[in-house]
Amino acid sequence: MGQTLFQRLGTLLYIVNPNTTSFEHVSEIPNYVDEAVPLFIAFMIIEAIIRMLQGKEIRVNEGLCSIGIGILHEATVFLSGTLMFFGYQWLYQFRLLTLPWDSIYTWFGAFVFIDFIYYWIHRANHEINLLWAAHQVHHSSEDYNLTIALRLSIFQRAAYFGFYQPLAILGFPFSMVIVHAAFNYLFQFWVHTDLIKSIGPLEYVFMSPSHHRVHHGSNKWCLDKNYASVFILWDRIFGTFEAEKTDDEIVYGLTDQPQTHNPVYMEFYYFKHLYQKAKGMTNWRDSFKAIFFGPGWSPGTPRLGDPATFPDIKAPRQKYDPPLSLGLSAYLILHTIIIFLTQQTLLHHLQTASWMTIALALFCIFLSVGVMGGLIDNRWWAAPFEAVRCAAYVTYAYGRPVTYIPVIDGAILTCFTVSMMIWTVQSMQQTSSILKISQKLIKIN
Repeated sequence: MGQTLFQRLGTLLYIVNPNTTSFEHVSEIPNYVDEAVPLFIAFMIIEAIIRMLQGKEIRVNEGLCSIGIGILHEATVFLSGTLMFFGYQWLYQFRLLTLPWDSIYTWFGAFVFIDFIYYWIHRANHEINLLWAAHQVHHSSEDYNLTIALRLSIFQRAAYFGFYQPLAILGFPFSMVIVHAAFNYLFQFWVHTDLIKSIGPLEYVFMSPSHHRVHHGSNKWCLDKNYASVFILWDRIFGTFEAEKTDDEIVYGLTDQPQTHNPVYMEFYYFKHLYQKAKGMTNWRDSFKAIFFGPGWSPGTPRLGDPATFPDIKAPRQKYDPPLSLGLSAYLILHTIIIFLTQQTLLHHLQTASWMTIALALFCIFLSVGVMGGLIDNRWWAAPFEAVRCAAYVTYAYGRPVTYIPVIDGAILTCFTVSMMIWTVQSMQQTSSILKISQKLIKIN
């Protein structure tokens, strides 16, 4: 049974009833994250309107990149999510205790333990370079708004493997862990905003937008701080807390910010950097350290590197901000909506679709998101790739039901047909310009 609107709002703030969120079997658990998606969209729109009324910056290119990353994450979550809890039920047979699934004490115990474990997951994601390769995607935005909550790598959940499994030995039912992992994740959505300045005395105990803004800063004083999800107490206890400063503007993004808004590139580029760093070492021990020590480590420094060598980023830092025309912005938004609906359709048909269908859908989603990023970045290859992408859909969908709703099928087919024509012409003009330039260069030489 689905949740009411107020219940869905409650899941975003962990304001839920233990009695109605305890389940004996995993199959009984609602998809809390999927049910919260409409709220994510609504709050992002509301935030954008408020920012616009306040005269604050709204960057379509950055927002579309965040949404694209979120689409890739959700499209692959059935793979990475499986690895996240791999072996849990097998380990549960060796449990030290048998905690009842319908006990309020078990519920609150799981609440605290899941949040405690998340602190160490998050900290490990910053202190182990291999895990940072996945997590850096979340820190790649140079803005700070609710869309950033969507910036989760396709590898992020896989990076959680091994952290939650000890709860099986303690005797926490798998269903209880699933529920609290979902609520813990949803709680992190609302802290990604700069519209809420403070939540007062509650900030001593709970994570807040102010605390999390520090976490997303690339200023030296912001690095590796405020890892908590719900209870900021963990950071206070383990020495990683840092309060927001009023006299030093936070610069968001990575210390070495990639100049792109392409979600697919964001997912993979750091793995290449990791490989090159490990390969460049003079011995296998240092190669091992390059992978499993901190991102800032170099030979001869401590495990997390020497802070004195870290770049001291100061505001203002110029943002990567390729201009988008109004027409191209509208086009990108329209096709991003179509890609999102494709991802949602895939999610709802996972149980019945064949592996070939799933693989084809994933390929189309990755291709579409990548090409959208190429258009944002104004890459030379983006126009011809978009023409081919649209032509492929028209070829596939012509005379064939896709959504099985004739009006929607017709509208989408028309959209892709017009898009194909536009980008084919654009590609031909682009090719003509390149040929003219080449001919001039030949004449000069």
